[in-house]
Amino acid sequence: MTEQISNPVTPVKPPYIDQVLPDVYNAMEGVAVALGKAYDDVELPRTLVELAYVRASQLNGCATCLSVHVPRALQAGVSQRQIDMLPAWRHSQRVFSEQELMAIRLAETITRLPESADYYALIGEALTLFTKEQLVALEWGIISINAFNRVSVVSQHPTRKYPR
Repeated sequence: MTEQISNPVTPVKPPYIDQVLPDVYNAMEGVAVALGKAYDDVELPRTLVELAYVRASQLNGCATCLSVHVPRALQAGVSQRQIDMLPAWRHSQRVFSEQELMAIRLAETITRLPESADYYALIGEALTLFTKEQLVALEWGIISINAFNRVSVVSQHPTRKYPR
């Protein structure tokens, strides 16, 4: 019988990738600023954006982004009941509007990377509720929050304190 040699690895705290290469992170922040302007330009309600951001962050397990976007969602006008029901949105009745449900569906689908045929059908439905520009702005926002989620999860960023 051969004895297995153990090679213990000392855990190392991951670097904050946003701080190691700040120019890259600043470019991401520039996208977020451009998106804010785009949301206003296409008249996309921030409640829809924040619901999508919170749902994507829940799916990605990003506590940091949740600690930022739950308060922002509440400030934008999302109700506490909607925040509470978001993980079970499929089973909640009369909690979300049609547009809100679509924003949540888009957030889940884009976060999980859709199959082409399914996504084409979803886009067809979405275009009955949003203009093309609103839909594209929302898609860009969901893509963006997924990138920010990954930065925070990989870096193990701490959560932020909720405002009182």
